[in-house]
Amino acid sequence: MDWKTQSFLKLKDVRNKPIEIYVFIDPFCEECWLLNPIIKKLQLQYGDYFTLKHVLCGNLTVLNNGNKNRRQRTIGHDRNMMEQGTVVPHLAAISIKAAELQGKRNGIRFLRRLQELLFAEQANITDINTLEKCAKSVGLDCKEFIRDIYSSSASRAFQCDIRISSEMNVTEMPAMVFFNEHIEDEGLKITGRYSYSIYVQILKEMMGGYVHPTKIPPLEKYLSGQSIISTHDLSIIYDMPYQQMERKLKKLQLQRKVEKINSAYGSYWKCLQSC
Repeated sequence: MDWKTQSFLKLKDVRNKPIEIYVFIDPFCEECWLLNPIIKKLQLQYGDYFTLKHVLCGNLTVLNNGNKNRRQRTIGHDRNMMEQGTVVPHLAAISIKAAELQGKRNGIRFLRRLQELLFAEQANITDINTLEKCAKSVGLDCKEFIRDIYSSSASRAFQCDIRISSEMNVTEMPAMVFFNEHIEDEGLKITGRYSYSIYVQILKEMMGGYVHPTKIPPLEKYLSGQSIISTHDLSIIYDMPYQQMERKLKKLQLQRKVEKINSAYGSYWKCLQSC
């Protein structure tokens, strides 16, 4: 029995996830933000098969490649997603690592909420008060969070991300590197943003075809677990044309189950208590 078959048989134990995915993002880059619905859908349907690690990147053009700890084969690339000369806002970037010190899931929730504030609500995320409110909204210990922002631990964690990006030769964003449980095997790197089916195809390839999607929850149930989400994201998650999804959401709005928020990046929806 080969390792892929063994991995499949062990999937009933949720602690055993044979695939590890590194997601390299500039958290303040719109193209990276647009990758979110694809990642969310992957987690909803195939989350039992992989663990996810977000790696923060700024402008990597000034970094050398360093030595690679693990080899990757690149299966494709899009245009360079980094704007030349752009520098990640230092305080906001460090705040993401500070949030992660309170747990991986807390870090991801904070990251996504911070991106919502930036792209959906046009908030000033370089303001420490905004960062503190963001931390509070996702349930972090605010005193600990503020202390960690200015700690050496958060700074070292961010520098570690930059080092990982260099070692894996990530110079364009967004990028994802897939590894199986055999550390000696090559990782598979995909740079840019592609259709959802491409990422599913990669998972199938790395699992030898042994992947079975979990059913996505009904729309209202999913909305109840989101702080804010765009029509665009929902149309991808539910594989539904944008206008059709917009109509469904407007019906929920008439029923006072959701509130619509307009932004420069499109329509966003916030679930109300009755949702």
